[in-house]
Amino acid sequence: MNANNARPRNYRFLSLVTAVFVTALVISNIIAVKLVSIFGLVLPAAVVLFPVAYIFGDILTEVYGYRQARRVIWTGFFCNLVAVVAIWIAGALPPVPFWTAGVYQSAAEAQTAYQAILGFTPRLLAASFTAYLVGEFLNSFVLARLKVRTQGRFLWMRTITSTLVGEGADSAIFVTLAFSGILPTPALVTTILSQWVFKVAYEILATPLTYLIVNTLKRAENEDYYDINTNFNPVSFK
Repeated sequence: MNANNARPRNYRFLSLVTAVFVTALVISNIIAVKLVSIFGLVLPAAVVLFPVAYIFGDILTEVYGYRQARRVIWTGFFCNLVAVVAIWIAGALPPVPFWTAGVYQSAAEAQTAYQAILGFTPRLLAASFTAYLVGEFLNSFVLARLKVRTQGRFLWMRTITSTLVGEGADSAIFVTLAFSGILPTPALVTTILSQWVFKVAYEILATPLTYLIVNTLKRAENEDYYDINTNFNPVSFK
């Protein structure tokens, strides 16, 4: 067991876990524009991958502690911001007249398709970024505190509880900020609950995989971090 007053360590697999977390986050942000029907629920396509970010957020906190998870959460935020800015700049640049993307009749049609799929409105971006930060930090905070309270037992209970809190906040904030005034209140509530239920069910089904990765990393890294005296301020990097 390691506590937060121990000497900083170099981890072999932390960079790999970080890469998976950031990749899931950035790709989810890109594919979220498509709406899909899963078990009768209308959901953004991002639900097939975005919960992976929460699962690896659990793994980060459980194995490496809140401090490392905090750094990765902010890393994901800034990587996502870079992707959004790059996509926006590419969309703003004028296309050459012969660019048809191989399937359209003109460059104007190809440009319209690009903007329709990859374009972001400021409101959706603000909703997405706010929901991500609040949800991820709540998820990590709840998991870290419960680990100390339970003395490291009941991982399944801790991951599900933290996901209930984190994904609940994420879904409520995103849907409310993005669609308030556009969708009627009953539709807002239905959308929030649909996303919340699906994401939590995803976490529950992935619990065996979470156990496998957590136990493997704890042995490989010789680490099982307990946030006993951790500063849980999301913007503290001391």
